[in-house]
Amino acid sequence: MAGPGPLTDEIGDQLAGWGVVAQLETRGRRSAAPVRAAVGFVEEDDGSLLIAAGDPGAAWARNLEADPRCRVKIGDRHEDMLAEPLAGPDAARAVAALILRYGTPAERLGRGPVFRLRKMAPRPSQ
Repeated sequence: MAGPGPLTDEIGDQLAGWGVVAQLETRGRRSAAPVRAAVGFVEEDDGSLLIAAGDPGAAWARNLEADPRCRVKIGDRHEDMLAEPLAGPDAARAVAALILRYGTPAERLGRGPVFRLRKMAPRPSQ
């Protein structure tokens, strides 16, 4: 099975540009290099985003566990966000919302970590 590469990156960029998915940039937990992944999301009324991995070993999810800071691109929007792990009923609600949004391809969601991404407070001006 082919892994992420130029074609999947290009498709992820295009879908994020249309607002269908979020382009998530994390910091590699070993390399510290920026790593991008296209992920499904549900936006909450407060502007936070719900995301979930379909695999416990998903690199982007493990990166967020190591460093919860991330950058998200959806359409023309670029935001610095902070990931908060969800468990129990909150995780189940997030997974259900993602499955309702994306349909059966999302049925594996919840096998891996589930997160709420919140906007980071702006940095104070110097």
